[in-house]
Amino acid sequence: MRFRHPDGSTVHLAYCTNVHPAETLDGVLAQLRDHCEPVRKRLGRDRIGIGLWLAKDAAHALVTDPAALRGLRTELDRRGLEVVTLNGFPYEGFGAEEVKYRVYKPDWADPERLAHTTALARVLAQLLPDDVTEGTISTLPLGWRTTFDAARAEEARAALVTLAQRLDALAELTGKSIRIGLEPEPGCTVETTGDAIAPLAAVGHDRIGICVDTCHLATSFEDPGTALDALAAADIPVVKSQLSAALHAEHPHLPEVRAALAAFDEPRFLHQTRTLPREPEGPTTGGTLVATALRGTDDLGEALTRQALPDSAPWRAHFHVPLHATPAAPLTSTLPVLKDTLTRLVGGPHPRTRHLEVETYTWQALPPELRPRARPQLADGIAAELTLARDLLTDLGLKELP
Repeated sequence: MRFRHPDGSTVHLAYCTNVHPAETLDGVLAQLRDHCEPVRKRLGRDRIGIGLWLAKDAAHALVTDPAALRGLRTELDRRGLEVVTLNGFPYEGFGAEEVKYRVYKPDWADPERLAHTTALARVLAQLLPDDVTEGTISTLPLGWRTTFDAARAEEARAALVTLAQRLDALAELTGKSIRIGLEPEPGCTVETTGDAIAPLAAVGHDRIGICVDTCHLATSFEDPGTALDALAAADIPVVKSQLSAALHAEHPHLPEVRAALAAFDEPRFLHQTRTLPREPEGPTTGGTLVATALRGTDDLGEALTRQALPDSAPWRAHFHVPLHATPAAPLTSTLPVLKDTLTRLVGGPHPRTRHLEVETYTWQALPPELRPRARPQLADGIAAELTLARDLLTDLGLKELP
């Protein structure tokens, strides 16, 4: 879906296909037929955008076989789909029964990550619509924190510098500019937007920036205004933004709240959980409450069963909940953070980013009573999310294009 910003530029909205993952090119082609085209038809549009997730094997097939790449482009056109952005975070196995920590491998210190991302960039340059010259790819925020030491950080920096050089060469060859965005995520070495500034400044190239995921931003209790202002001050480009909402529990000490959270503790994905405890400041200030350091666990189950987090302040869990369907009380979502971030990204005189991607990949990880029963219900849900995102954009003054 395309929108005209008041400044005349085009803003793209897509939804990410990692919600129905496939490891092979045949699987990707089946996605277009079974999922993406039905979503487009529900929206009543001649064309919609999709943010493709291409696993290692699918990307390799496309980059080594020009005929296969032309075939994918033809199939996209035939089904009324366009691609301006890719999700390059998961490498493979995102549809496995247990993903958890596996999604962070290989990291940016491993040669496979550079090779894979280079392949994705070459593929995307050929998939871009004829009237679009810029593509974007979101990627792993360097690596998971516990295995990422100073030596690996330097290897990652060198890999990103090499990638930037390859993207320059690709632009010269194709006329298409591909940019990469590190996607901060709780638990990673780049957990917050602030954590991204130093490593991105060390790379020092405008083709390497940041992908702002609004679920991750909210889970880490980042203030959107503060985060985006800091990125602007450091001259770090917001390459793309993933529109997503986290799970919010206002009163985690209550038994009914813990029971509700437990329904979202499932075995497939990590659901990093964070809280910003508040403690009395002292008698000189009248005993007001002040925030202390962010506390967290790697998964929701740890927070619930090991009593690893203080429960005197709200908890947020990295669980991408459907944008249009607020969880039942006593839980809610961080949709207000998404709205605030989106306003700051595209509601001003000029857009801070032109690529937006709805990324709710957890539909089948929801509590059983909330899961789509079949493909039609999943298509209905994705279409509803895109409708909500479209309405937010038009409320900000953007005009939907045919």
